[in-house]
Amino acid sequence: MKNDLFSIGPLTIHGYGLMIAIGVLAAYYTVEYRSKKRGMDENRVFSLAIWAVLGGFLGAKVLYLITELPAILREPSMIWNSFENGFVVYGGILGGIFGGWIYCRRAKWDFLKVFDLVAPSLALAQGFGRIGCFLAGCCYGHEVSASNPIAIVFHDSAYAPNNVPLIPTQLISSLFNFVNCAVLFWLSRRLKREGQVAGCYLIFYSVGRFIIEFFRGDLIRGSVGVLSTSQFISIFTLLGGLLLTFAYPALSRRKEASAPQEEEK
Repeated sequence: MKNDLFSIGPLTIHGYGLMIAIGVLAAYYTVEYRSKKRGMDENRVFSLAIWAVLGGFLGAKVLYLITELPAILREPSMIWNSFENGFVVYGGILGGIFGGWIYCRRAKWDFLKVFDLVAPSLALAQGFGRIGCFLAGCCYGHEVSASNPIAIVFHDSAYAPNNVPLIPTQLISSLFNFVNCAVLFWLSRRLKREGQVAGCYLIFYSVGRFIIEFFRGDLIRGSVGVLSTSQFISIFTLLGGLLLTFAYPALSRRKEASAPQEEEK
């Protein structure tokens, strides 16, 4: 809605960047607080955050370049021109998870245990990030009637069509992510098997993102057949979440049940 918030000399504070920064800090401090309660090394948590943020940044950029590959082949300068604003959220999620996995391998941490810890905070960061999308005007929704009670109108956006009533998909996504965060915090006190909280995060986000995509109006997202790129990816992240939530715990229980028998032999 208003991406350039204020300026300090030659430095302009952009709403999108500010919200991303707030989201990252909120995620980091909630993970640090909860890790201390679990007796985890806070210095490792900081290193984990660095790896996850770098992985998320690279993943978001790479997936954007993939979705825009035909345009980039026609105009290679897009790679540099889009450095500040060319990102895809799903790429950031997958890249951040991959970066965290690499660090856990190096630090000899249980990745699923760490993923469970981080999952609610990841949803929290996404909630703030989508507010940034709203301020910038990207990731906007379909045009609707001016009488629609939830319609919003941009007047000076570099991305969304101006002076047109639109579905506020950014704010809907933000609310969904905050609710997802709250539910995951609640589940983290009740689910005992490793990977289940992380699996629920993937399930909830995949389903929510798949549905919200139907109301998006920006056409720059790419597509795979009749599905948007994000909907296509959601199918696989949903399957991954189902495996973590149900199949992996069931397999772990069977291994635990068979362990005493093997020891007796």
